[in-house]
Amino acid sequence: MLVPRFFGEDLFDELMSFPTARDFGSIDRELYGKRASQLMKTDVHEHEDGYEVDIDLPGFKKDEINLSLENGYLTVSASKGLDKEETRKGKLIRQERYAGAMSRSFYVGEALTEEDVKAKFEDGVLKLSVPKKDAKKLPEKKVIMIEG
Repeated sequence: MLVPRFFGEDLFDELMSFPTARDFGSIDRELYGKRASQLMKTDVHEHEDGYEVDIDLPGFKKDEINLSLENGYLTVSASKGLDKEETRKGKLIRQERYAGAMSRSFYVGEALTEEDVKAKFEDGVLKLSVPKKDAKKLPEKKVIMIEG
């Protein structure tokens, strides 16, 4: 049976059932576990001639980020510590700022060299430009016919 409801009737209950910003934070925790806040949030855009990769690294400085290319894997790593020189009086009751290291690797193929990858860091976002390169073609298999 359909029961008509008037505007404002149980409106508070309905509004409270909508997901809040707090609920969306728990989605990351459910997907990535307790390390959700440490992951490098990444967007990858494909173009005809290559890829653009944007990696969020808020709070990091350029000299705290390293890029390496080995065996076809491009690895982005970042590490930081909290300022030890910063001495404050009083007891620390909550600490949310990140200190530690994280890394992420992407397979880009063995045909790329360090010179091929371009990187730029601004406003807490690492922007990478990775060209598409075909792997060296292996020689075609030649078949030798056996007579007889």
